[in-house]
Formats: sequence, C-alpha cells, structure tokens
Amino acid sequence: MLRQVILTSLLLIIAPVLAAQEADQEIHEELRGLLSGIETAINTEKYGDLAQYFHEDLRITTITQEVMFSRADIEPYFEFWFGEGGYLKKLDMKLEADALTEFYADKTIGVVRGSGDEDYVLSDTRFFPMKTRWTATVIKDTDGKWRILTLHIGTNFLDNPILSMAENSVKKAGIGGAVVGLLLGLLVGFLLWRRKQGA
Repeated sequence: MLRQVILTSLLLIIAPVLAAQEADQEIHEELRGLLSGIETAINTEKYGDLAQYFHEDLRITTITQEVMFSRADIEPYFEFWFGEGGYLKKLDMKLEADALTEFYADKTIGVVRGSGDEDYVLSDTRFFPMKTRWTATVIKDTDGKWRILTLHIGTNFLDNPILSMAENSVKKAGIGGAVVGLLLGLLVGFLLWRRKQGA
C-alpha cells in the first residue's frame, strides 16, 4: 500500500514536468524548422519564400547593417544584392544555434543566438567565406506559428576576407607607388644629367 502511494506521488510530480518538456520539445522542433526554412530559401534563391518565417512587425539588421521594417522589404533586399546586375552572384549559408531558445512571457516569446557560415560568390566570381554571429527574438504569432520578430546579423570587421582583400590592395598600391616614384626619380635624374652634359 505504501509503495503504491509513493509511486502515485512520484507520478503526480513527474508527469507535469515530462509534459512541459514534451511541449518545449515541440516548440524547439518548430523553431529548428524555421531556421532550416530560411537556409533553404536563401540557398535555393527563392527569396519570396522568406516572408513566411518573419513576423509582420519585424525588425531586421542585416550583415550590411541595412534595416528592414516589414516583410515587403525582404525580397527587394536580396534582389538588389543577388538579382540581375547585383553585386553578388550567390550565397550559401549554414546557421547554427548556440543553445536552445530561452522562453519568456508564458513561452510566447523567445531569444536565441548562434553563428553562421556564409559563402558569398561575387558577380566577378570571386569567393568569400564569411563567419557571422546572429541574435533573434522569436514570437508565437496570432495563427499559432513561431516567427522571427527581430534579427541582428554581424561579422568581425577586423577579421574577414573582404577586409583582407582591401588590406592587400592597399599594400599593392603602396608597393606600386614606391616603384613608380623610384622610376620617376631615375628619369628626372637622367634628364638633369643630360642637361648638365649638354651645357
């Protein structure tokens, strides 16, 4: 009898915990699907599919530090950079969360952060692999689906391939300038010498 009472008591304690864990697991799976959907839309260049993953009142700061305020801003942003005549030809990305989403307000709002491997192909076919960091706020929308409300993406401006390319260009320009200066100096010296000889 005592054993049955103890088992019943344990079940009463454990059951709500297990139910809560199961509910959270479903949310986390949905959020993983959201992240995967964004990756797929970008990697397959279906930019029109992105809006469904974002809240109507979204606030996004992109890697270029441009800001979006509505779903209608998303597709034009990608078309500007990756569309016909754009600066970039292709983007392949892989996004990873650092940890599970942290929930607030009766589990209707969450905050998550992570990293990204973003491979950019420029219109002139040059390739730049970029490491990014991102932070997002997700919210349970009125239709019951989880969507991104805010998103900020950044990169280490002190350590990235585009900066390295710029630094190399400056070094090459400096070396080129020194060579040109040396040649001009020799030419001027030669002309002065000839003038002196002619005198």
